[in-house]
Amino acid sequence: MEKPVKRLVFALLCAVGSGLAQQQVNDPDFSARVERPAFTKKHPRVGIDEAHRNFHSREGRYKPFAALMESDGYVVSAAPRLDAGSLKGLNILVIANAMGEVRDAIMGPAFTPVECDAVRDWVRGGGSLLLIADHAPFGDAAVILAQRFGVEMGRGYVMDAKNSDGNPTKLVFSAENGLLGDHAILRGRNQAERVRKIVAFTGQSLSVPANATALMKISSDATETSDPEDQRKVAAGVPAGKKLAGRAQGIAMPFGRGRVAVFGEAAMFSAQVATIDGRSFKAGMNVPGNDDRQLALNVMHWLARLIK
Repeated sequence: MEKPVKRLVFALLCAVGSGLAQQQVNDPDFSARVERPAFTKKHPRVGIDEAHRNFHSREGRYKPFAALMESDGYVVSAAPRLDAGSLKGLNILVIANAMGEVRDAIMGPAFTPVECDAVRDWVRGGGSLLLIADHAPFGDAAVILAQRFGVEMGRGYVMDAKNSDGNPTKLVFSAENGLLGDHAILRGRNQAERVRKIVAFTGQSLSVPANATALMKISSDATETSDPEDQRKVAAGVPAGKKLAGRAQGIAMPFGRGRVAVFGEAAMFSAQVATIDGRSFKAGMNVPGNDDRQLALNVMHWLARLIK
């Protein structure tokens, strides 16, 4: 099987329901309760995209994310059409793992050029966008939209045997390993909200535009490959893929009068229990010892302009 085909088949098994996806469920024990909601008088309007075959949606794998934001005081609904008139009703647009049509084993763009222009212009005029596109093939689906904001997606699988937790695709970004940037999102509003450790569960790389801040800096030891099976090589100390100097897995930047946060991994904003080969594990905001839950809150606080 040629690598592009192998890559797509593997990813679609995860994304469409014949393999891993059937064994991914939202964690019933995850608590979305926020003890001190950020918004008690004004309630920012959040729209989560569900119109582009999204692998993560408000009532699906991002239900924990949506519930957390509702507990924090946001009004969360399905996003409207991506046009100038409809987007006016939103404060924050969330797009997570949209998927395009598959032709000749290649995933096409999820968004039309008109939709991409509409989202760009809406952000430029003051809207806030959270764009999330995971490992291959999700970068292929979102690449055109990301380019509207000057972001190039790696469209592969990032692996780092040194800065990971048990698996070279389970990436760790922490104050201890120096891979966290310096930004209001990571500092939060006080010490209790400071993000000290982020764990990502396989994803792609992102370029860092000149006006952006790398929140999750990819190390000089990391590589990006088109073949997910390369993780066995990397785990064994055998190099695979291309180096990723200067790239990141999470960035934030102003754009005109608006704000944009882009992440190359989606599971960290979920709370799932996955079962593979009879073994179950947690992935996302429900994993003890990481600050993924606080990161999600802080990202949305920044996009809502609660923090500078």
